[in-house]
Amino acid sequence: MNLLAIEAATEACSVALLYGDALIDRSELAPRRHAELVLPMAESLLAEAGLARKQLDAIAVGQGPGAFTGVRLAISVAQGLALALGIPVVPVSSLAALAMQAPKNGAAILAAIDARREEIYAGTFRFGFGGLVEPLGLEHVLPASELILPQVETWDVLGTGWGTYGEAIRERLPSPPRWADGDRYPQARDVALLAAPRFAAGKGVAPEQALPVYLRDKVALTLEEQRGV
Repeated sequence: MNLLAIEAATEACSVALLYGDALIDRSELAPRRHAELVLPMAESLLAEAGLARKQLDAIAVGQGPGAFTGVRLAISVAQGLALALGIPVVPVSSLAALAMQAPKNGAAILAAIDARREEIYAGTFRFGFGGLVEPLGLEHVLPASELILPQVETWDVLGTGWGTYGEAIRERLPSPPRWADGDRYPQARDVALLAAPRFAAGKGVAPEQALPVYLRDKVALTLEEQRGV
């Protein structure tokens, strides 16, 4: 299986290549530079692996939630590559990819991305079969102070949502987190790991069916809203 993965839902831009038993990646914390980095990263990985684009079997992509422009860019690049190559796309939750970085210590996982406007994108997970995370519930965008969690006693928390709204999130937890890190971002290598079994199970979709997940009904502010009028 040769699978190229793209993740750009946050300030981090990353691309990974899963080929055979090998997984290589490129990642850079580069706000507002995703558009110039994605394709060169992909070409660099293919060159390192000695593969041509036509040897790819699928494109995996972090479909959000996250920054509107980053999610849209990742989906657009994935669609364009897949359409040109005649191969499927495997969309993966960016929150699930983030949750993959939590330690395997038996705790439930809260993945939280800063959604601005005093809100977070939040998803809850546990590690399941094969060391991959599985959701415990639906993903939401909401104020950290209104976070509602499944009835689980022990939590790990990661993502920029914790880094920005840690105190508000802490108040919603039944006990202090077993482990927490506010400087983690979704990465393409985890998108690839989550996408591989889905592709193997025939769960890839046609490029035009790979859609972004924003969670918000409204993803852009008017000029008046930006000025606080």
